Amino acid sequence: MDDPHQPCLGYITTASVHDAQNLSFRLLQAGLIACANILPTMTSIYRFDGKIESAAEVVMLIKTTAARQQAITDLVRKHHPYKLPCLVFLPITGGLPGFLEWVTASCQP
Repeated sequence: MDDPHQPCLGYITTASVHDAQNLSFRLLQAGLIACANILPTMTSIYRFDGKIESAAEVVMLIKTTAARQQAITDLVRKHHPYKLPCLVFLPITGGLPGFLEWVTASCQP
């Protein structure tokens, strides 16, 4: 993403709603995201340390901008209880213009 104001969607998994809420509040207080959606109860099946694992997890969807990705990554690394948390960013290529403007305005330094 070349435009630092480009809205993007972050995807994070956590072990509990409490962990997701904690991260969400930290991200909001730091001004790094416009909002977070917490989706409880999903099942993740994955390979880690050479073993196939299955775990109940919680999904966080965060709305932010490209410019905030590194700061979000740093905060998640510092406060996430997992050794290797899932954190990815996806560009938002369209949507309601007013909503996207709100996301951008909410994430200004």
